[in-house]
Amino acid sequence: MLISVFERFEFTIFKIADHIFMKRLTYLPILIFLFSCQTKNKTEEVMHIKTHADWIMQGNIYEVNIRQYTPEGTFNAFAKHLDRLKEMGVQTLWFMPINPISKKDRKGTLGSYYAVSSFTSINPEYGNMTDWKNLVNAIHEKGMKVIIDWVPNHTGGDHEWLTSHPDFFVRDKDGNAMMAADWSDTRQLNYKNPVMEDSMINAMKYWLMNSSIDGFRCDMAKMVAGSFWSKCIPELKKVRPDIFMLAEGDDAYLPESGFDAIYPWEMFHLMEKIAAGEKPASEIDRVRMKYDSVYPKGTIVMYFTSNHDENSWNKADYGSFPGNIHTPFAILTQTFVGSVPLIYSGQEEPILRAIQFFEKDPMTFEKLERAPLYKTLLALRKRNAALSADASFAKVDLGDKDAIYAYTREKDGKKILVILNLSSKEQTITIADKNLLSKVHNVFTDKDEMLNDKPTSMAAWGYAVYEY
Repeated sequence: MLISVFERFEFTIFKIADHIFMKRLTYLPILIFLFSCQTKNKTEEVMHIKTHADWIMQGNIYEVNIRQYTPEGTFNAFAKHLDRLKEMGVQTLWFMPINPISKKDRKGTLGSYYAVSSFTSINPEYGNMTDWKNLVNAIHEKGMKVIIDWVPNHTGGDHEWLTSHPDFFVRDKDGNAMMAADWSDTRQLNYKNPVMEDSMINAMKYWLMNSSIDGFRCDMAKMVAGSFWSKCIPELKKVRPDIFMLAEGDDAYLPESGFDAIYPWEMFHLMEKIAAGEKPASEIDRVRMKYDSVYPKGTIVMYFTSNHDENSWNKADYGSFPGNIHTPFAILTQTFVGSVPLIYSGQEEPILRAIQFFEKDPMTFEKLERAPLYKTLLALRKRNAALSADASFAKVDLGDKDAIYAYTREKDGKKILVILNLSSKEQTITIADKNLLSKVHNVFTDKDEMLNDKPTSMAAWGYAVYEY
């Protein structure tokens, strides 16, 4: 287990205290000063976790797979979709790695997006730096944000650092750069090398300073020590104080090290089991309460029903949340406590197949059958403070706890009620709480109605969202 800087500081203080009292010295004011500094630092650490950029709190994320988004697979071709995505309500665009891909040990024809050959260059398949800057500017002009995928744990097999800085990599007994995990197209970076760490931070700063991005999604962040993130993130925020940092991982040390948001792996896999009828809806509370106890207060969780990995390798969402099963889980991701939700490229169509990872496999956008659902949810999130990531949450019992999952969210005098039937059977709903029996706005019918305490039925995989 890693020892935090504060734990090391405490140890030093106690050694000083022991020396003072053993020598009968009268340096009590010094000791008090040291303890006060420690308390101040701990308070500042906690406050950092609680404080996120205002723009993300009622925001959302849309993951962009540039390679597959259009037949051209370029920044300029993607730009033609900006107005459509803006209309749907997308706020933050997360671009999968935009760096060039290594050719050595490349998988498939085009290789993995996550085996990069340079941290400060553009993948020529997508365009050039001017194209990228123009795209970022266009996104910002529409009032949207940009974060890019960053690969800090490893590089591709022919990354430029392998030649210029061979000591930046972990080596085997024969002196060869080792691959990361079991990914044969990668090479493991050496985080025991402080020069490499500084070079990594400088490479990240490059994108903040040269293309005005709004943050990073850090690939496999959990494979990099918290000591690096605790150094890196404050340095990045010196360049842009309001950046958003998303970690791929669910370890508690990630938000403790400065990340704004993490992945919901346990909850996501539970959602899959509920959708398959293998677990009851009541299990959601177990994971929710675990998150409350494990993560620092204010940690944001990026909930989703699919992303690039889950789609390409695990049949999400077309297999894990098929047909009408998808909608209640999509609503859950958009409205749950502490959430900033994610939509993956093509879910609005929806693309009902696995998108190829190493080959060209373009999406098509013709029907946009789910776009109205997402537009409704994203508009609700934007206008109603009750869906801010820091809005309160209260569970509501309305029926069979193993099937019906219902809750309220509240903030700044705004309140919503979410009712989800997470089962394959029709359920009876009864609202007994008098505080909920009033005139409400039904988000999906766009009509006002009066809630009462009479039992009503909800179809299998049914849902309702009300604004008070």
